[in-house]
Amino acid sequence: MKETAIFAGGCFWCMVEPFEQQPGILNVLSGYTGGHVANPTYEQVKSHTTGHTEAVQITFDPDIITYAELVEIYWRQTDPTDAMGQFQDRGDNYRPVIFVNSPEQRAIAEKSKEALIASGRFSDPIVTTIEDAKPFYPAEEYHQQFYEKNPRRYAAEHAQRSEFGQEHWQD
Repeated sequence: MKETAIFAGGCFWCMVEPFEQQPGILNVLSGYTGGHVANPTYEQVKSHTTGHTEAVQITFDPDIITYAELVEIYWRQTDPTDAMGQFQDRGDNYRPVIFVNSPEQRAIAEKSKEALIASGRFSDPIVTTIEDAKPFYPAEEYHQQFYEKNPRRYAAEHAQRSEFGQEHWQD
């Protein structure tokens, strides 16, 4: 059995590797979702005219890794207090969203968000939205597995995210 999860948290280049390294992950695909144009291109999405956000679609085996575990990994990759982008990535196409595929996923995501708010880990409000999944369009091939194809650029793009995570997620 397999399920899918869709998360938007800034540039999809930085969202693949943290999930792909987990047991039970079958595939992580970079793409676009949440907009009103079919099969958008990267150029269209970054023009802020399609309504899409960059996201990752994760195919996983729920017997090995649960949706709740994926949501917890997601929080650690994002700044949930920044509604108009993530780190150096600015604009609505980089907004943080958990796109849910079912009432069960919605309940898990909402409970997790409530727990994050209650934790007091962030002084600013948690603004990540939880929305119904919309059609997901795979990004162009050169965006797939970016961290493996361009390790230096990935490291540079990921540095600010890593620093933020160390600051806010010390357990």
